[in-house]
Amino acid sequence: MDSILVNWETLDSLVLNFAKSENLLINQDSSTTTSSSSPPSSPSSSSYRSRFLIRQIRRSLEIGQVDTAIDLLREHAPFVLDDHRLLFRLQKQKFIELLRRGTVEDRSSAMECLRTALAPCAMDAYPEAYEEFKHVLLALIYGKDDQTSPVANEWAVIRRFEIAGLLSSVLRAYLSAYDPIFSMTLRYLISIHKGFCLRQGISSPISDLTERLLLEERDPPPVPQESLYEAPPFDEVDIQALAHAVELTRQGAVDSLRFSKGNLFQAFQNEICRTKLNVELLDELVHEYCVYRGLVEGGITSSFSGILSGQQIPSGSSANHEQGLGYVSSKVSNSDFIDDSSKETNAEAMVIDSTELRFINEVTSNQEDCSTSETSHPEHSRGFQRSRSHGIGERSRRKRWRGRVEKVEDIPDVSFTETETKTNTHDLPASSQVADSNILEEQQIAVKHSGVEIITSKEDDKYEFVLEMKELASKGMASEVVEEVDATDPSFFVLNPHLLFQLKQLEFLKLVKCGDHSGSLRIACSYLGPLAASNPTLLKPLKETLLVLLKPNEDALDKGIPFSVLASSLQVAMGRRLGVDEPLLMKLMRATLHTHNEWFRLQMCKDRFEGLLKIDSLKEIKTPLIIDDVSKKSTDNSTPGSSQMTTSSSNRMVEDGNSPTQVSSGDVICDETAILKVMEFLALPRADAIHLLAQYNGNAETVIQQIFA
Repeated sequence: MDSILVNWETLDSLVLNFAKSENLLINQDSSTTTSSSSPPSSPSSSSYRSRFLIRQIRRSLEIGQVDTAIDLLREHAPFVLDDHRLLFRLQKQKFIELLRRGTVEDRSSAMECLRTALAPCAMDAYPEAYEEFKHVLLALIYGKDDQTSPVANEWAVIRRFEIAGLLSSVLRAYLSAYDPIFSMTLRYLISIHKGFCLRQGISSPISDLTERLLLEERDPPPVPQESLYEAPPFDEVDIQALAHAVELTRQGAVDSLRFSKGNLFQAFQNEICRTKLNVELLDELVHEYCVYRGLVEGGITSSFSGILSGQQIPSGSSANHEQGLGYVSSKVSNSDFIDDSSKETNAEAMVIDSTELRFINEVTSNQEDCSTSETSHPEHSRGFQRSRSHGIGERSRRKRWRGRVEKVEDIPDVSFTETETKTNTHDLPASSQVADSNILEEQQIAVKHSGVEIITSKEDDKYEFVLEMKELASKGMASEVVEEVDATDPSFFVLNPHLLFQLKQLEFLKLVKCGDHSGSLRIACSYLGPLAASNPTLLKPLKETLLVLLKPNEDALDKGIPFSVLASSLQVAMGRRLGVDEPLLMKLMRATLHTHNEWFRLQMCKDRFEGLLKIDSLKEIKTPLIIDDVSKKSTDNSTPGSSQMTTSSSNRMVEDGNSPTQVSSGDVICDETAILKVMEFLALPRADAIHLLAQYNGNAETVIQQIFA
C-alpha cells in the first residue's frame, strides 16, 4: 500500500479547487477582510451559491420549517414546485408540522392547508396520492405521541429528513450543484476501499478514519417521471458500470439513467453525491494537508489533534472557536506556545507584550497529541533560523485559510428573520456558526495590525525548514538542498542514501545539459559511484544515468526524476526525521488508490469514471525507468513498520473504454456480451461472472443453465 506513487501535484490542485469552491480561503486580492471566494459571475461561485441554497432548504425542512423551504423554492427554483409529486409531499409535511405545533391557530392553518393546497395536489400528483391524502387525514384524530396509531409513521421526525434528502437530490441534479471533484473522488475511493477490504477479508489500516469520514446515510434518489415499466433504452454496459460503481440494483441504475436522460456521467454524479461526508472532518483533513504542503499559511501544531483523533474539544475553549473559523490564524495556536515541560498541566494564561505573544490553553494528559513537539530533535535546530530566509517569498504567496463560514448574504435575495436564524443555529456544525467565526476573524485582524510579533515554536521552525527544502527541490536546486540539509542534519543523507543519490543525479544531469561533462563526472565519482557501491539497488540507476553522456542531443533532465516527485519524497523523509509527520490525507490517498488498483485488477476492466474524478491523474507519475527502482525503494524505506495490504492475483487489467472487449481468464476468452449477460441474470460482480464463464468455455447460456439447474 505504502509503495504506491501518488501525484501530489494533482492532489494539490484538487484540494485547492475544493477549498476555493467551498469558500474556505480568504481572497487576498479583495480590499475587504471577509471576502467571498470568487466573483459572483464565476461558475464556481454560482455552484457554491446553489449548494448553499440547497443546504438552507435542507435545514429548513429538517427543523420543520416547510413554509420557509417552499418560499426559497418558489423564489430560486420554481420548476421544482411544478412537479406535483414533490409539491404534494411538501404540502403533506406542512400539514403535519402545523398539527405538531398544537395551537388553535396552527390547527386552523392546517385545515386551510388541507382545503387549498393538499387536496388539489392529491388529485393529480401520482396514482397513490389520493389514498395517501385520505390516510393522512387520520392525523386529525390520532396524536403525535400515539406510537400505535395507523399514522405513527406520518408523525415520525424521520419524514422531515426523507423529504429534505429527496429535495436535495432533485435540486442538485437540476441546478448542476455537484460537490467539488475532490469531494466526489474521496467518496468513491473510500467506498471502493471499504468494499474491497470486506470482500477480500483484509483489515484496513485506515478504517477508523474512513468510518468517520464517509457516513452510511444516503439521500433518496430523484425519481424520473417516466413509467418504471418502460424498456430501458440504455446500453447494458452503462447500466452495469453505474450499478457496480455506486452499489445500486440494476433497476436503480436504470432509474438513475432515465432521470439523467441516459447521461452516464451525470447519473454517476447524482448518485455519488447522495452519499454524505463528515464535512467538518473533511475540512480539517484538507486544512492539515494544505498547511503541510505549504499551500496555505499555518504551522504544524497540535491544533488538528482534536477532531482528527475523534476526541471531543472542551466546550468554552478557544479551540472550539477555532473550529468555527477553520483555523484562520496562521501562527496563533494552542500548541505553538506550549512549553514541553508543561504538557501534562492545565494552564490558563495569555500574555501579550510588545515583543511576543504566548498562548497556553487547557491540555490534558490523556489526549492523543499528534503534534511534532513530542518528538524533540534539539540537535537539528541550529540551522533552522539561518535557513528561514530562503522561504520568505514562498510564504508570502501562501493563501489564507478562512474556514467554513456560511453567510446568508452569499445567496442574493435570500433573507431570514432573526428568529429563524437563531432557530437554525443549533442544527449547524460548529464550522458553520457565523457569530463565533466573525469574532475570531476580527481578533485575528486585530492581532495582525497591532504590531505584535508572534514567536513561533521549534516545531514550526522545523516545518518551515522542511517546506523550504521542498521548494528548493521543486525548482531543481539540488546542490543548495544538499548543502542546507547537511549543515542542519549531517546524518540525514547517511540514513537516506537514495535521496542523496537522486539529488546528485539531478545535479549530474543539469551539468550534462549545460555541456559540463567534466563537472558531471566529478559528481559521479564523488557521490553517485560511492553511493551505488554501498547500495546495490542504486547500481542499475547509476549505469543508466551514465548513458546520458552518450546522448547529448536529448534533454538530459527528462531522464531524471521529476522535480515535484523528488521534492515530495524529500519532504516526507525530512518531515519524519524532524518529527513533522505527513498528514492523514496523504495516508488516506495512498491506501484508497492502492485498493482502487487492486479492485479493478480483480474486475479485469478499466474504471469508467476515473477520468471524471481525476483518479487517473492522481496515479500518473511520469518517472523514467532509471529511477523507478530507487523511487519504490525510497517509498518503502520511508514508512518503517507501516501496515501493508497486498493481494495476489493472476488477473490482468484490460482497457475496455466504451466498446465491448474480450477478457482472458486462463486460456478462455470471454466475450463482453457474455460477461454482461451473466452479471445481469445472476446479479454477480464482474470478476465472479468471468470466473464462472472460464469454467464453461465462455458460454453464458451454459453458465445460467447450470446455476438454475
